[in-house]
Order: sequence, then C-alpha cells, then structure tokens
Amino acid sequence: MNVVLASSSPRRRDLLTEVGIRFHAICPQVEEQRQSGESAGDYVARNALTKAEWVAGRLDAEPGDRQVIIAADTIVLIQGKILEKPADRSEAKLMLTELSGRTHRVMTGVCMLHVQRSHAHECRRFVETTEVELRRLEPGDILRYIETGEPMGKAGAYAIQGRGRKFIERIRGSYSNVVGLPVERVMRVVEEWGGIVDWRPMADQRHIDSSGSSLHHSPQ
Repeated sequence: MNVVLASSSPRRRDLLTEVGIRFHAICPQVEEQRQSGESAGDYVARNALTKAEWVAGRLDAEPGDRQVIIAADTIVLIQGKILEKPADRSEAKLMLTELSGRTHRVMTGVCMLHVQRSHAHECRRFVETTEVELRRLEPGDILRYIETGEPMGKAGAYAIQGRGRKFIERIRGSYSNVVGLPVERVMRVVEEWGGIVDWRPMADQRHIDSSGSSLHHSPQ
C-alpha cells in the first residue's frame, strides 16, 4: 500500500515521518474559498475532500494498485471568525493581537481515501478541534515574532511547534492537530486499511516527494 500526502506543508510531512508512516507527497492545485452560509467545520471538511479528490484523479502513473490519500485543511476560529494564513505582516499583527489573551479553536478537516486501481474504495472524513489559549502578548512580543518570519504561512499567524510555543498558555485536545494534522486518528485509519507504520528510529526513515527524490528527516 502506498500512502500519499495531498499537501505541500512541511509540518504535515514532519508529523507523518515522526509517527513512522512512509509516504510520498503531491501538492494539490485547488482553490480554497468559503461558500456563503458554510460553517467552519463544513468548510475545512470540503477543502480536504477537494484536495484528496484532486490527487486521486492523478494517480494513474503512481506505482501499486492500492493507495491511501491523506488530505487536510487547518484554520483558526475565534468567536465565529475564521483566521487562515496571513497575507502579509500587517495581517499577521492583526491576527496575533486578536488572539492575545484569549482562547480560540484550531480546526482541521481530514479526508482519507482508500483507492484501489484508480477507484475510491472507501472514504473517511472527520474534523478535529483543539482549544488553544494564548497568554496576553505585548506589542513588542508580536513585532519581534513577526520579524522571525515564522507567522507567515501559518493559520492564525503562529506555529505551536516553533517559536510561537512561548505564547501558549494551555491547550485542550490534540497537539498535532494544532500543528496541522491530527496524526493520532490518521494512524489508526492507515493501520486499519493495512498500511505499515515503520518503528525504526526517525533518522533511518525516508519519504519520497512527488518528483521522486528522497527527503531525509531527523528529529527536531
């Protein structure tokens, strides 16, 4: 069985590598646009499904008859307002100011497709939610953090696995979900479908990107 990650996110790649799932990655080319009246949960679930289906439609040239496609979409939600990736530093500052001293939710929609001979055999979809409380941030803290460049490309403009962890007061739920993929649930489905989890040390594991080149990961 071949596992395919439908994502270009290095955080999701690292999470799968850390739990011993061997995979290769394909970056889906899809538009993420919230529909009128669509709930946050429905939005991330639909985005994940769209990504998985995009990749599934391009697996003819991939080796093997059995594939598991993993796709995900992550957002930050605060009082009903969705925060995705900041467009620039000014937007990152606004997001972090809004999250300062408050509790928000991180929602990840996940779609997993079990594909056999180019046909979807089974589909699992779920939305994982984690509550995160940030301590009160001083304006200088926010500006210095933005200067590191880390907030860019991150939903809610922070990375819990990076320098942004110093802002975290507490979390309730899956830590990996805040990073970008609830690997606890993903692992269970992969094993249920007959996938193999590699128990070797992480330094000995490798995964293959869509161009076929080997990528090595070491523990962080």
